[in-house]
Amino acid sequence: MASEVGSEGIEEIGCDLIRMLHQGASADEFAARLAQVEALAANGPGRSGWGELVRMAMGVRNRLDLWQQRESGMLTVIESARELSSRLDLKELLRAIVSRARNLLGSQVAWLSTYDPELAAFHVLATDGALAQSTGDMVAGRGLGIVSVVLATRLPFTTPDYLHDTRFPHDQQLDATFRDEGIAAVVGVPMLWEDEVIGLLFVADRYHRTHTAQSISILSTLATHAAVAIKNARAFEQASAAVKSAEAARAELERHARKVQAAAEAHEQMTTLLAKGASLATLCESVAGLMEGSVLVLDEAAQVIGRGTAPGYAGSGAEHYAPHGDNSSALASALRHSRQLGRSVVAYEADGESCRVNAVIGGDDVLGSVLLFRRGELDEMSVRTFERSTSIVGIVLLSRDRMEATKTRDLSTLLRSLISPRQDDLAILCERAARFGVDLSQPSSLMLVDVGEPHAGHAARRLRAANLLPHAVFDDIEGVLTVLCATTRAEDVRRIVTEHARSEFPADHRGILSRPLSGPAEIPAVYVTLRRALPVLRRIGVQGHVVAQNEMALYSTLFETHDQVSLAAFLEATIGALTAHDRKRGSELTATLLNYFDSNQSAKLAAQRLGIHVNTVRQRLATIEDLIGHWGNATRALEIHMALRLWSLSA
Repeated sequence: MASEVGSEGIEEIGCDLIRMLHQGASADEFAARLAQVEALAANGPGRSGWGELVRMAMGVRNRLDLWQQRESGMLTVIESARELSSRLDLKELLRAIVSRARNLLGSQVAWLSTYDPELAAFHVLATDGALAQSTGDMVAGRGLGIVSVVLATRLPFTTPDYLHDTRFPHDQQLDATFRDEGIAAVVGVPMLWEDEVIGLLFVADRYHRTHTAQSISILSTLATHAAVAIKNARAFEQASAAVKSAEAARAELERHARKVQAAAEAHEQMTTLLAKGASLATLCESVAGLMEGSVLVLDEAAQVIGRGTAPGYAGSGAEHYAPHGDNSSALASALRHSRQLGRSVVAYEADGESCRVNAVIGGDDVLGSVLLFRRGELDEMSVRTFERSTSIVGIVLLSRDRMEATKTRDLSTLLRSLISPRQDDLAILCERAARFGVDLSQPSSLMLVDVGEPHAGHAARRLRAANLLPHAVFDDIEGVLTVLCATTRAEDVRRIVTEHARSEFPADHRGILSRPLSGPAEIPAVYVTLRRALPVLRRIGVQGHVVAQNEMALYSTLFETHDQVSLAAFLEATIGALTAHDRKRGSELTATLLNYFDSNQSAKLAAQRLGIHVNTVRQRLATIEDLIGHWGNATRALEIHMALRLWSLSA
């Protein structure tokens, strides 16, 4: 090469340098060429300008490299801007920005912070290349660290050694995080949008590094594009949220419209049924179908008077309902609350099924209540539909109540006329009684039952509501349940009334059934007699059953002026030794003596009645005589027999 250069002129060297530039020769090749030319120039006169020519070519090559680097950087920025502008998912966009920034500058760590108004500081949202977990949780105040410088100048800031740089106030927590991460050199650039710093983009290295102005410029350009992309992504999120909100509002409006339409159709259906005179059972089935559950209608005594179940409904709450069941206290409390609010309320929940109760009000009175058993919650529109349906049921109950009141008034008027000493025309009374199923041309019976004055009216209403006495005239007369029926039905009536009284008033009730009455003219006198006998029943301790008038005739005469204490003293003085012996020994001496007297003092007949041997009866009679003395005297026998009959009534 030296010999070749030695024979070359300056033109040939120029051509050779142009060819090297064209071929993109490396800096080492140009340096080698310069060394050759300088060696020739030192050995030959007139060749001193050859070295300058090579240096000029090397300068051109350096400028071409610089332009190429700038072009490459700008192309990378343009490519980054194109990619960032296509991303609308904010989290994905932030990750892409920090990844691009790190790759553009060939750094080891990159992160992006945005301002958080709640923290009043810049909070890291995305990182790339970080090793310490605390790097992703960094929070920088506006007046500390690189953030303070960038916010104040709106310009990039770079430091080759962050931890020892004294140009800004340090934050101890940030410094601790940088030590954990091993960061030394840091570059921070602002992300500007309309002269507002919406965030900061950082790149860092774990060694001391000085960045060129070109690399900082490229990073700043990327930050500007990133700011635009972030704004676009946030705007897209807001627009998407607005669209979703509008769609949700439209869907909710459509659902509400459908519910309103369904409520209107339900109201129309219930109104149509009411106009057609549908029965309570039909209304219950309709309400149950609308509410997709089971419905019970209760009267004021919490007794079921109507029920309905939607097809396919599997709940069992309505089937297990009882007036005095496990949830009766919760129902009573909910019913009071419903009456106060004028709305339905949930009484209780059991086995995944809720019970909603709504009081049925007629004027100032509670006509009853409607219970809805259903799985799942009801929305407000469905609750309103249920309450409107309850109003329709209330109209039916009010109509029934008025019809019942009219019928009750007629029954009460008839019964009071029959027991009055000044009876109306008997033919008219017989005709009116026949309309209620009582033929007064045939023998009839009168029954009075003492259930306590507050309860007699309730008992009469319950018997009417359940239609338990369809062929009888009955009502609450001065606190006593008074019943008039055909004698042929008297035992059935006594059984029904006794069973009802035992279920409703188990603690305290007693009654008396009259002898057969041949005509209505006998009723007033018998009624007075029975009224006089009732207090005697209470005095002698009769409780829980209805006795016949014939059993009470003698005792009504003898004891109607005595109180219970004097009667108890009479029994104790007469047969107290017998009853005490029976209680102590478990014997049956008292019952044996009663059967003996009822058998005309025949031991044989008494043994047959008791189903024991006659010798056993005689042995018992001997024991009895030892306890209470001899009864051969007629007066003494009558006194003992009367005491035994009183004991039998009160037992």
